Amino acid sequence: MGLIPLAPVATGAWAQPPATKAPPPVMAPGVIGAPAGSGAYPAVAEARADARGYTIYRPANWPAGKLPLVLWGNGGCRDNGLSASYFLREVASHGYVVIANGAAREERPALAQLPAANGPTPLPPGGPVAPPRGTPDETSVDQLLAAIDWVKGTDLASHVDPANVAVMGHSCGGLQAIAAGADPRIKTVVALNSGVYIRADTGLSGVHLVKDDLKKLHTPIAYVLGGPQDIAYPNGTDDVSRIAHVPVFLASMPVGHGGTFALANGGAWGQVATAWLDWQLKGNASAARQFVGRDCGLCKDQRWTVSAKNFPEKP
Repeated sequence: MGLIPLAPVATGAWAQPPATKAPPPVMAPGVIGAPAGSGAYPAVAEARADARGYTIYRPANWPAGKLPLVLWGNGGCRDNGLSASYFLREVASHGYVVIANGAAREERPALAQLPAANGPTPLPPGGPVAPPRGTPDETSVDQLLAAIDWVKGTDLASHVDPANVAVMGHSCGGLQAIAAGADPRIKTVVALNSGVYIRADTGLSGVHLVKDDLKKLHTPIAYVLGGPQDIAYPNGTDDVSRIAHVPVFLASMPVGHGGTFALANGGAWGQVATAWLDWQLKGNASAARQFVGRDCGLCKDQRWTVSAKNFPEKP
């Protein structure tokens, strides 16, 4: 398999630019959009009156048994739980309940293909540069983790296994996921287009993490990066070089910092994240073979460059 070279230390940070206008209003409670996703249980997004700070993704028709819970942090740590809606419906359609940080505010149409601006672009000389931050994070790590207790007091409780929880996030939301991964209730972490800042300060984000905080992780973690053109790439690959105590998987595809979230079903990001969850939370052996073994699925996929540490040779 192709191995990702570990990035040299560089300065810089990233996040979505600060908002320049008032955010869209919160949507009325109810189901948002038609059921979607390639899994066995087409899923819907939902705004709830009892969860104004969250957006829920769940199968439109509940399967038997309790489902694993996935917590989600948005890019930019923004308060819009629909920012990765196609990706999150895809995850939920494979038999998960997803609670996204952020109220349901705005859902943009899915794209047929990634725009050129989302693809490879040169980084500035000297590595990523942090533009000035005009607004604080709109969501938090505490909010993300509070969803575990919130769901226990709702009608969703009969469908959710609160002892089987993953945390994921994009960019700044990936930092939230890494921070939340220290919580003993978390079973696995997925950081998409993200990584702890190499620089001494925390750059644009209010998620106060330093590299030593990676030692608090106690579960397997997967990093999904958009290639060297992804402004998070130096930070994410540096994280992987430092993590020595838990299994860590790194997959990179040269599509830039935006990943494939805007495509139907979340594109390749949706496929990889769902397979990882199926392995880590459901023990699916077929899904495991996408990541480990001499002939792993992603190793053979020419779109991806991958590396792994601390896993057994066989799933």
